[in-house]
Amino acid sequence: MKRLADSHVVVVGLGAVGSYAVEGLARGGVGHLTLVDFDVICESNINRQLYALESTLGSSKASVAAERVRDINPRCVVETLEVFVDENTLDRLLADPPDLVVDAIDTLSSKAMLIRETVRRGIPVVSSMGAALRLDPTAVRVGPLSRTEACPLARRLRRMLRDQIDTDRVLCVYSAEAVRKGLAGEPDATENTDAASGLEGRRRALPSLPTVTGVFGLTVASEGLRLLLGGRWPDPSAGAT
Repeated sequence: MKRLADSHVVVVGLGAVGSYAVEGLARGGVGHLTLVDFDVICESNINRQLYALESTLGSSKASVAAERVRDINPRCVVETLEVFVDENTLDRLLADPPDLVVDAIDTLSSKAMLIRETVRRGIPVVSSMGAALRLDPTAVRVGPLSRTEACPLARRLRRMLRDQIDTDRVLCVYSAEAVRKGLAGEPDATENTDAASGLEGRRRALPSLPTVTGVFGLTVASEGLRLLLGGRWPDPSAGAT
């Protein structure tokens, strides 16, 4: 597993999906992880985020994640960046080009910015789409952004990016299950991966189940490990798996 031990992965977003992705990458033997999240752990995170415990409330997500990774694999080089992803911080994330970027960002503008820049720089990216408002973990699929289905978040990203990058070069983990808007208690609720948060403030987190977000995160990690081990990029013409 020397190839994994020699690999550097940047994980952006350490919430409901990102925390489980880090877990899979760390236990899979990735030797260098850069963990990026500006947020702190709060009580509403407990139902779905791996790092959220009564004992960690108020702590930095990045610092708690780093401590856990070091406990799993003391040989892993772990760096943290407690920043919000925008045009002022993006270069810091990618200054030392990693072997892979994992996108588990909640905020749409930051998500699009990160995906666009990784593709332009030729860095492989595995991106999590919307996991909230779903009940069925068996509906999780893997495919290029150009070929997703039943995912409003992926559709919005595709529209934003299709004239700027080759969306075949964005590997997505998404759900083929239709969004269950009634779960949010609001008929006009819009999908997001987790809480739609940023430096400008927060919107209410949409309902999500750890059984779904956990599968999302571990699938992201699985695809990342497969690519790091030399696995082939999925054929866009083959559709999702």
